[in-house]
Amino acid sequence: MTASNSQQLNGSTLEPMVRKLEYRGRFSPRDRAALLGLPHVVKTFESNHYVVRERDRATHSCLMLSGFSIRHKIVAGGLRQIVAIHMKGEMVDLQNSLLGVADHSVQMLTAGKVAMIPREEIVRIAFDYPAVGKAMWTDTLVDASIFREWIANVGRRTARVRIAHVLCEFGMRLKHAGLAEETGYELPMTQEQLADATGLTSVHVNRTIKALEAEGLIERATPRTITIGDWKKLAHAGDFDSGYLHMKQDDPVLA
Repeated sequence: MTASNSQQLNGSTLEPMVRKLEYRGRFSPRDRAALLGLPHVVKTFESNHYVVRERDRATHSCLMLSGFSIRHKIVAGGLRQIVAIHMKGEMVDLQNSLLGVADHSVQMLTAGKVAMIPREEIVRIAFDYPAVGKAMWTDTLVDASIFREWIANVGRRTARVRIAHVLCEFGMRLKHAGLAEETGYELPMTQEQLADATGLTSVHVNRTIKALEAEGLIERATPRTITIGDWKKLAHAGDFDSGYLHMKQDDPVLA
């Protein structure tokens, strides 16, 4: 589990962040130039490597350039609860830019590249460029909306509904990020990791996925390949309403 560093002088490296934030608000050429000019270091992480550990003092905000990462909490006894999944273009550690100390851990789910932007630069640009600051604020509010949905998923839904819901959300977010189609994708999580995200055991996850497959709601050519034949049926099974993702009404993903 190693990480390698490479200083990035090309501002286009941060283009995925600009696209993600600009979805939440219109930027002027000056705003875009300021974002693309942020100093950063790109690190390549292997799967399972920690990007941030709970109680670390925040020094950087992390932009996902490739691969997937998770936020999680470890409770007494060593059990883990995954509270979020992040993918290309998403700022993983934006909250800690102001909070200062990490209250959860960020770990790579797969190998990938992460742009590390100094915390003080994130704070500076948020206050010096109001449109950028508002977009960052909105982005954290959408994160909070997703957290609330995950709490409802774990706390009040059956195992079948929880798994179907996660599969729907992941597919829609992958399509929005331009990484896959919502009806067919490679799931980057093991059954154990799905269990940690849904508050189930890996055995229960295995049974539930097989049951969804037996019902014809999903197909799997390999254990991690998810094909959704009838999106509406799976969304109904998963009590899935995309409103909490706060996508624009004219977003092609919602078509």
